Amino acid sequence: MVSDREEETVSPARRAPLRVVLAALVAACLSALTIAPAHAAAYRYWGFYQLSDGAWTFAQKGPDQTVPKDGSVDGWRFAVADEASTRYPRAVLTFDELCGTTPAQTGKKRVGLVVDFGRPADAADGATPPEPKALCAVVAADATSAVVLAAAGDVRTEKGLVCGVDGYPTTDCGGAVKEVSPEAKAADEPVTIAAPAATPSASASAPAASSTDVAVATTASSGANVTAYVIAGLVLLALVGYLLVRSRSRARQDA
Repeated sequence: MVSDREEETVSPARRAPLRVVLAALVAACLSALTIAPAHAAAYRYWGFYQLSDGAWTFAQKGPDQTVPKDGSVDGWRFAVADEASTRYPRAVLTFDELCGTTPAQTGKKRVGLVVDFGRPADAADGATPPEPKALCAVVAADATSAVVLAAAGDVRTEKGLVCGVDGYPTTDCGGAVKEVSPEAKAADEPVTIAAPAATPSASASAPAASSTDVAVATTASSGANVTAYVIAGLVLLALVGYLLVRSRSRARQDA
Protein backbone atom coordinates (compact mmCIF):
# COMPACT_ATOMS: atom_id res chain seq x y z
CA MET A 1 0.00 0.00 0.00
CA VAL A 2 1.32 3.44 -0.92
CA SER A 3 1.45 6.06 1.81
CA ASP A 4 0.07 9.58 1.47
CA ARG A 5 3.61 10.95 1.33
CA GLU A 6 4.52 8.55 -1.46
CA GLU A 7 1.40 9.63 -3.39
CA GLU A 8 2.44 13.27 -3.01
CA THR A 9 5.87 12.31 -4.36
CA VAL A 10 4.65 10.23 -7.29
CA SER A 11 1.65 12.34 -8.37
CA PRO A 12 3.61 15.40 -9.59
CA ALA A 13 5.85 13.14 -11.64
CA ARG A 14 2.84 11.58 -13.30
CA ARG A 15 1.43 15.02 -14.03
CA ALA A 16 4.65 16.28 -15.61
CA PRO A 17 3.99 14.85 -19.13
CA LEU A 18 0.54 16.48 -19.17
CA ARG A 19 2.05 19.85 -18.33
CA VAL A 20 4.59 19.44 -21.10
CA VAL A 21 1.85 18.62 -23.64
CA LEU A 22 -0.29 21.60 -22.57
CA ALA A 23 2.69 23.93 -22.71
CA ALA A 24 3.49 22.69 -26.22
CA LEU A 25 -0.10 23.24 -27.36
CA VAL A 26 -0.14 26.78 -25.97
CA ALA A 27 3.16 27.52 -27.71
CA ALA A 28 1.78 26.11 -30.98
CA CYS A 29 -1.33 28.33 -30.75
CA LEU A 30 0.75 31.42 -30.08
CA SER A 31 3.03 30.51 -32.98
CA ALA A 32 0.04 30.10 -35.32
CA LEU A 33 -1.32 33.50 -34.33
CA THR A 34 2.09 35.07 -34.99
CA ILE A 35 2.83 33.34 -38.30
CA ALA A 36 -0.64 33.50 -39.95
CA PRO A 37 -0.36 37.06 -41.35
CA ALA A 38 2.90 36.18 -43.12
CA HIS A 39 1.01 33.89 -45.52
CA ALA A 40 -1.35 36.56 -46.89
CA ALA A 41 -2.05 35.81 -50.54
CA ALA A 42 -1.84 38.44 -53.27
CA TYR A 43 -3.83 38.41 -56.52
CA ARG A 44 -3.80 40.23 -59.85
CA TYR A 45 -7.41 41.17 -60.53
CA TRP A 46 -10.04 43.69 -61.54
CA GLY A 47 -11.58 45.33 -58.47
CA PHE A 48 -15.12 46.73 -58.51
CA TYR A 49 -15.88 49.96 -56.61
CA GLN A 50 -18.61 52.56 -56.19
CA LEU A 51 -18.32 56.26 -55.53
CA SER A 52 -19.82 57.32 -52.18
CA ASP A 53 -19.54 60.82 -50.72
CA GLY A 54 -16.70 61.67 -53.07
CA ALA A 55 -14.60 58.56 -52.29
CA TRP A 56 -14.28 55.08 -53.71
CA THR A 57 -15.68 52.22 -51.65
CA PHE A 58 -15.44 48.49 -52.30
CA ALA A 59 -18.66 47.16 -53.89
CA GLN A 60 -20.60 44.89 -51.56
CA LYS A 61 -21.96 42.71 -54.38
CA GLY A 62 -20.78 41.50 -57.76
CA PRO A 63 -21.47 43.62 -60.86
CA ASP A 64 -24.23 41.33 -62.09
CA GLN A 65 -25.98 41.63 -58.72
CA THR A 66 -25.59 45.40 -58.41
CA VAL A 67 -28.21 47.68 -59.96
CA PRO A 68 -26.83 51.23 -59.75
CA LYS A 69 -29.18 54.15 -59.53
CA ASP A 70 -29.37 57.01 -61.99
CA GLY A 71 -26.75 59.51 -60.88
CA SER A 72 -24.31 56.97 -59.43
CA VAL A 73 -20.70 56.23 -60.43
CA ASP A 74 -19.03 52.82 -60.82
CA GLY A 75 -15.27 52.33 -60.77
CA TRP A 76 -12.93 49.51 -61.84
CA ARG A 77 -9.22 49.07 -61.18
CA PHE A 78 -6.77 46.43 -62.37
CA ALA A 79 -3.99 45.86 -59.83
CA VAL A 80 -2.02 43.50 -57.63
CA ALA A 81 -3.25 43.49 -54.03
CA ASP A 82 -3.86 41.29 -51.02
CA GLU A 83 -6.36 41.39 -48.14
CA ALA A 84 -4.20 43.93 -46.34
CA SER A 85 -4.32 46.47 -49.18
CA THR A 86 -6.87 47.89 -51.59
CA ARG A 87 -6.10 49.52 -54.93
CA TYR A 88 -8.76 52.03 -55.82
CA PRO A 89 -9.13 53.81 -59.17
CA ARG A 90 -6.46 56.51 -59.12
CA ALA A 91 -8.82 59.33 -60.01
CA VAL A 92 -12.20 60.43 -58.67
CA LEU A 93 -14.70 61.92 -61.08
CA THR A 94 -18.15 62.96 -59.94
CA PHE A 95 -21.39 62.20 -61.71
CA ASP A 96 -21.64 65.83 -62.83
CA GLU A 97 -18.19 65.64 -64.40
CA LEU A 98 -19.02 62.38 -66.15
CA CYS A 99 -22.66 62.89 -67.15
CA GLY A 100 -23.31 66.58 -66.71
CA THR A 101 -23.54 67.18 -70.45
CA THR A 102 -25.54 64.02 -71.14
CA PRO A 103 -29.29 64.65 -71.21
CA ALA A 104 -31.59 62.28 -69.37
CA GLN A 105 -33.64 59.85 -71.46
CA THR A 106 -37.06 58.44 -70.70
CA GLY A 107 -36.90 54.83 -69.53
CA LYS A 108 -33.11 54.93 -69.14
CA LYS A 109 -30.57 55.99 -66.54
CA ARG A 110 -27.15 57.59 -66.59
CA VAL A 111 -24.29 55.97 -64.66
CA GLY A 112 -20.78 57.37 -64.56
CA LEU A 113 -17.96 54.90 -65.16
CA VAL A 114 -14.24 55.13 -64.40
CA VAL A 115 -11.94 52.34 -65.64
CA ASP A 116 -8.33 52.34 -64.41
CA PHE A 117 -6.13 49.77 -66.18
CA GLY A 118 -3.41 50.08 -63.54
CA ARG A 119 0.36 50.49 -63.76
CA PRO A 120 3.02 48.50 -65.64
CA ALA A 121 4.01 47.06 -62.25
CA ASP A 122 0.51 45.59 -61.97
CA ALA A 123 0.79 43.74 -65.28
CA ALA A 124 1.94 40.12 -65.31
CA ASP A 125 4.57 40.84 -67.97
CA GLY A 126 5.31 44.48 -67.16
CA ALA A 127 3.45 45.66 -70.27
CA THR A 128 2.23 49.23 -70.48
CA PRO A 129 -1.52 49.23 -69.80
CA PRO A 130 -4.04 51.40 -71.68
CA GLU A 131 -4.71 54.89 -70.39
CA PRO A 132 -7.54 55.11 -67.81
CA LYS A 133 -10.88 56.06 -69.27
CA ALA A 134 -14.06 57.70 -68.03
CA LEU A 135 -17.50 57.84 -69.59
CA CYS A 136 -21.20 58.25 -69.00
CA ALA A 137 -23.13 55.05 -69.71
CA VAL A 138 -26.76 55.44 -70.75
CA VAL A 139 -28.45 52.14 -70.00
CA ALA A 140 -31.86 50.66 -69.26
CA ALA A 141 -33.36 51.64 -65.93
CA ASP A 142 -32.95 48.09 -64.58
CA ALA A 143 -29.44 47.52 -65.97
CA THR A 144 -26.77 46.06 -63.69
CA SER A 145 -23.23 47.30 -63.19
CA ALA A 146 -22.11 44.49 -65.51
CA VAL A 147 -24.06 46.14 -68.33
CA VAL A 148 -22.59 49.51 -67.39
CA LEU A 149 -19.07 48.04 -67.61
CA ALA A 150 -19.83 46.70 -71.08
CA ALA A 151 -20.10 50.32 -72.24
CA ALA A 152 -16.30 50.54 -71.79
CA GLY A 153 -15.66 47.71 -74.27
CA ASP A 154 -15.72 43.94 -74.45
CA VAL A 155 -15.66 42.23 -71.06
CA ARG A 156 -13.80 38.93 -70.79
CA THR A 157 -15.01 36.61 -68.04
CA GLU A 158 -13.99 33.21 -66.76
CA LYS A 159 -15.75 31.08 -64.15
CA GLY A 160 -17.82 34.06 -63.05
CA LEU A 161 -14.86 36.44 -62.72
CA VAL A 162 -14.12 39.64 -64.59
CA CYS A 163 -10.81 38.88 -66.33
CA GLY A 164 -10.40 41.59 -68.95
CA VAL A 165 -11.96 44.92 -69.87
CA ASP A 166 -11.72 46.35 -73.37
CA GLY A 167 -9.09 43.75 -74.27
CA TYR A 168 -6.89 44.20 -71.19
CA PRO A 169 -5.30 42.01 -70.09
CA THR A 170 -5.51 39.54 -72.96
CA THR A 171 -4.76 36.48 -70.82
CA ASP A 172 -4.82 35.29 -67.20
CA CYS A 173 -7.67 35.71 -64.76
CA GLY A 174 -7.19 36.52 -61.12
CA GLY A 175 -3.95 34.61 -60.81
CA ALA A 176 -2.19 34.38 -57.47
CA VAL A 177 1.03 36.37 -57.16
CA LYS A 178 3.67 34.53 -55.12
CA GLU A 179 6.03 37.47 -54.83
CA VAL A 180 4.86 41.07 -55.16
CA SER A 181 7.53 43.33 -56.63
CA PRO A 182 8.59 46.52 -54.81
CA GLU A 183 7.14 48.52 -57.71
CA ALA A 184 3.75 46.84 -57.28
CA LYS A 185 3.88 47.48 -53.53
CA ALA A 186 4.62 51.17 -54.04
CA ALA A 187 1.90 53.70 -53.25
CA ASP A 188 -0.28 54.86 -56.12
CA GLU A 189 0.29 58.20 -57.76
CA PRO A 190 -2.89 60.11 -58.67
CA VAL A 191 -3.66 60.36 -62.37
CA THR A 192 -5.78 62.73 -64.40
CA ILE A 193 -8.62 61.24 -66.42
CA ALA A 194 -10.33 63.54 -68.87
CA ALA A 195 -14.09 63.82 -68.67
CA PRO A 196 -15.85 62.09 -71.57
CA ALA A 197 -16.45 64.07 -74.73
CA ALA A 198 -19.07 61.66 -76.07
CA THR A 199 -21.93 59.72 -74.51
CA PRO A 200 -21.72 55.97 -75.17
CA SER A 201 -24.78 53.91 -74.47
CA ALA A 202 -25.22 50.23 -73.70
CA SER A 203 -28.33 48.19 -74.27
CA ALA A 204 -29.70 45.81 -71.64
CA SER A 205 -28.63 42.93 -73.89
CA ALA A 206 -24.94 43.86 -73.73
CA PRO A 207 -22.68 41.04 -72.51
CA ALA A 208 -22.77 41.00 -68.73
CA ALA A 209 -19.96 40.01 -66.44
CA SER A 210 -21.24 37.11 -64.37
CA SER A 211 -20.89 36.80 -60.63
CA THR A 212 -18.37 38.96 -58.78
CA ASP A 213 -14.78 39.90 -59.51
CA VAL A 214 -11.62 38.25 -58.21
CA ALA A 215 -11.64 40.49 -55.18
CA VAL A 216 -13.94 37.87 -53.69
CA ALA A 217 -10.98 35.47 -53.70
CA THR A 218 -9.06 37.98 -51.63
CA THR A 219 -11.96 38.32 -49.23
CA ALA A 220 -12.16 34.56 -48.94
CA SER A 221 -8.48 34.40 -48.14
CA SER A 222 -8.94 37.06 -45.49
CA GLY A 223 -11.89 35.13 -44.08
CA ALA A 224 -9.75 32.00 -43.87
CA ASN A 225 -7.13 33.89 -41.87
CA VAL A 226 -9.80 35.23 -39.53
CA THR A 227 -11.12 31.70 -39.04
CA ALA A 228 -7.63 30.50 -38.15
CA TYR A 229 -7.33 33.27 -35.57
CA VAL A 230 -10.69 32.38 -34.02
CA ILE A 231 -9.91 28.65 -33.81
CA ALA A 232 -6.47 29.25 -32.34
CA GLY A 233 -7.94 31.71 -29.84
CA LEU A 234 -10.64 29.26 -28.74
CA VAL A 235 -8.11 26.47 -28.29
CA LEU A 236 -5.90 28.77 -26.24
CA LEU A 237 -8.82 29.84 -24.03
CA ALA A 238 -9.84 26.21 -23.52
CA LEU A 239 -6.31 25.28 -22.44
CA VAL A 240 -6.10 28.21 -20.03
CA GLY A 241 -9.49 27.27 -18.56
CA TYR A 242 -8.42 23.67 -18.13
CA LEU A 243 -5.24 24.71 -16.34
CA LEU A 244 -7.21 26.96 -14.00
CA VAL A 245 -9.62 24.16 -13.11
CA ARG A 246 -6.73 21.77 -12.46
CA SER A 247 -4.99 24.35 -10.30
CA ARG A 248 -8.09 24.98 -8.18
CA SER A 249 -8.70 21.25 -7.81
CA ARG A 250 -5.18 20.70 -6.53
CA ALA A 251 -5.51 23.63 -4.16
CA ARG A 252 -8.65 22.08 -2.64
CA GLN A 253 -6.91 18.69 -2.29
CA ASP A 254 -3.88 20.29 -0.60
CA ALA A 255 -6.22 22.15 1.80
